[in-house]
Amino acid sequence: MSKNSSAKTKFRSGFVAIIGRPNVGKSTLMNHVIGQKIAIMSDKPQTTRNKIHGVYTSPEMQIVFLDTPGIHKRQSKLGDYMNTTALSTLDEVEAVLFLVDASEGFGGGDRFIIERLKSINTPVILVMNKIDKIEPEALLPMIEEYNKLYSFAEIVPISAKLGNNVTTLIEQIGKFLPPGPQYYPEDQVTDHPEQFVCAELVREKILMLTREEVPHSIAVTIEDMRVQENGVVHISALIFVERDSQKGIIIGKQGALLKEVGKLARQDIERLLGSKIFLELWVKVKKDWRNQDRVLRDLGFHRDA
Repeated sequence: MSKNSSAKTKFRSGFVAIIGRPNVGKSTLMNHVIGQKIAIMSDKPQTTRNKIHGVYTSPEMQIVFLDTPGIHKRQSKLGDYMNTTALSTLDEVEAVLFLVDASEGFGGGDRFIIERLKSINTPVILVMNKIDKIEPEALLPMIEEYNKLYSFAEIVPISAKLGNNVTTLIEQIGKFLPPGPQYYPEDQVTDHPEQFVCAELVREKILMLTREEVPHSIAVTIEDMRVQENGVVHISALIFVERDSQKGIIIGKQGALLKEVGKLARQDIERLLGSKIFLELWVKVKKDWRNQDRVLRDLGFHRDA
């Protein structure tokens, strides 16, 4: 057997779900592993709405990460969609990363997720994030508490923000991957189209700049994306809100807030695409869109997505 064929048989690949309560750092972890922003980050819960596929490739393995929506008590059809999406993922993967916030300790949301994990046969790695925010001696009692409730395949404490112990986590994940092909080219970091990531980057800036009454009432779609003759990428994005008052908040006084959203989003999108862009933003009211099945479908929120 040649060296090349031997290397191929040793190559491992598979799909890994990242699951956990809202705002425990799932998107931060995946962005750190991938080395590029493909999932948006915010200090507001329920930021992630779709399963984001991130691809990590090394000479030994390829891991396709599914960053699921945070599991939470539903308050709308959109919330119901997000829970269904998160939980359905668990039966489709080689391993599950159950991410918890070590700085907050064990919570009722964690118990709910653990009960769901008991119904699957997939190996579960407990990932204790944000260890940079706690004293080292506080970690062991917390691990013992989780161990009483579930038999985890591995337990790995990390700081996704600082990158502490993330390499060890990757090594542990590798143990659960079967021999398999390289699904994506080594330089590809996500299977989502560029339009999806661009829309998410616009939504991230709105989450960052607006007050509590707005964040979960918004959705963003890319209406048009084309390269002009001068090489500049022209992008037209439509921002949906539920009420006229929210439209006024997003636009801001004399359009100031919308301009700031556009400026910050443009910087991230230019880094993503590696080219200059011209970004147009429009705001449209779609009343109660989060509870309308047809509107959710039109905006890309499918139960089987």
